[in-house]
Amino acid sequence: MRRALLSWLALALLVRGARAQTPFDSVVSTPMRDGVTLRGTVLFPGRGGRYPTLVYRTPYGKDAAIETYPMFRKAVARGYAVLAQDVRGRYTSDGTYVPYNQEPADGFDTIEWAAAQPWSTGEIGTFGLSYPGAVQWLAATKGPPHLLAMVPAMTFSSPTNFWYAGGIFDLSWPTWIWHNIAPDLRVRNNLPGPRTYREAAAAWPGVRSRILDHVPLEDAPELKEVAPWYVEWMRHPPNDRWWDWAELRNKYAKVGAAVLNVSGWHDDPYGPEGAVTNFRGLLASRRGAEPKTRLILGPWVHGVGGMMASPTAKSGERVFGEAAGIDYDEEILRFMDRYVRHLDVGKDDPLVRVFVMGENVWRSSDRWPLAGTVPTPFYLTWTTGSRGRLTQDQLTGRATTRFVSDPSSPVTDPYAEQSGAHDYRALADQPNVATFETDPLQTDLRVVGNITARIFVSTLVPDTDLWVRLFDVAPDGTAWNLMSPGLDVLRASYREGGPERKLLEPDKVYELVLPNLLTGNLFQRGHRIRIVLTTAFMPHFSRNLHTGALETESADMRSAAITIHHDRRYPSQIIVPVVP
Repeated sequence: MRRALLSWLALALLVRGARAQTPFDSVVSTPMRDGVTLRGTVLFPGRGGRYPTLVYRTPYGKDAAIETYPMFRKAVARGYAVLAQDVRGRYTSDGTYVPYNQEPADGFDTIEWAAAQPWSTGEIGTFGLSYPGAVQWLAATKGPPHLLAMVPAMTFSSPTNFWYAGGIFDLSWPTWIWHNIAPDLRVRNNLPGPRTYREAAAAWPGVRSRILDHVPLEDAPELKEVAPWYVEWMRHPPNDRWWDWAELRNKYAKVGAAVLNVSGWHDDPYGPEGAVTNFRGLLASRRGAEPKTRLILGPWVHGVGGMMASPTAKSGERVFGEAAGIDYDEEILRFMDRYVRHLDVGKDDPLVRVFVMGENVWRSSDRWPLAGTVPTPFYLTWTTGSRGRLTQDQLTGRATTRFVSDPSSPVTDPYAEQSGAHDYRALADQPNVATFETDPLQTDLRVVGNITARIFVSTLVPDTDLWVRLFDVAPDGTAWNLMSPGLDVLRASYREGGPERKLLEPDKVYELVLPNLLTGNLFQRGHRIRIVLTTAFMPHFSRNLHTGALETESADMRSAAITIHHDRRYPSQIIVPVVP
């Protein structure tokens, strides 16, 4: 599941309760600028004294985090005071919860309040993953003067790839709300429905289809009362100026803190794109100065658990072994030791560390893209047989490939409830997709970085979506996906980014460019590179109705014939970053 539904953080909600206090814990109240009080727990290394301070802010319950996550005790043992705080409107904190929107100001106020306390040296670092990662970025864009370092893991760079992907609304949001957010809000506001994580999980099978499959999306009675902001989100398209409060890409110059960016190839799609984009944005804004930023990309799914070293470590069904793990807590503390405590550690650490799947080794670099990267095109073509070909030569042959898309019966993901890599060989043979693949490779091909898909499309309908799913196909037919759904999709009417939509003219050929298919994988000799083109991949993201109307507002839909053009005039291709 997406957004850490099965992570330790969500599971911790099942075991919330009294936590054994130590003599060095203290419950604190932090006033916000508008008078609302947020509450937290501070853990101290000893009685009295002043300590460098780490701040962790969460909507999932501070007590559950302290109880479950050993990082808090490790940091205290290292000499840090650690503040764990419930964000506004959650658990012990006052106020009304509006996800993310309130975090820039509240995060700034919390950081500066902690720096001013008699138990703090005024040197502040922040850490956390997913939502606790996002709150760090949102606060940092306000420039809190005492924030020296942060480790925002598995989080985003822009609303355009967080609430949306390629212009398509992300359907993991209602799942996240139902399981992780709504139960506590029902308790606080005396609303009917499940009031614990366990109750929500038990009720989910009965409402899942009604929430995820129903259109229009705005018609969501199960969520409207408990989460009115959910409908508000859908009323603001990608790149609407309303979203500027959550846009990071235009604010890197305001961030003075050192930043360690962490994500995984099988993280939720905003994670790897966010880590790479934020890393590159910081480097550009700090040109000529110490970069004070690092990037780590592993093979992991969303959450802490997948980072742990184990001989059988895997993402989904694909085993990567002991090498795939890192000591995530130690990475955080080492980074804080350097930039918060100013210790002489980590100065020679590489700027970039990435794990190459298939080869199962880490590679280091001082730049992104990696040194020596060669953009290499593979062209779509079709000669004979039931599948098209990917070739480095623009071969002559049939100039188009056509398939029919029916939004009332969309392509679905059989592994929608299971994150990570799985065997998708059956997807290639569905009737409502187009499949292209290379011949068996004659040599190993190492691909690390941003893959760009340039696909030329025409159709009679005013709008459609394009998914370009990428696979590593082994000689036995196993077809491993190399990223989570979302990096590999574009809505044609948002091909220029939005907020205005540009509908399609009948039978006009359009170039659709998807620049952020991110992965690190060694395609071994004898393997094939495969792409599968489709217009839907439910239930991760909403479907296109093919009428020109948005699925947030309409339920009418129609089938459409989708034509993929691939000849010398329209050279559809994927461009892969080959690394020596």
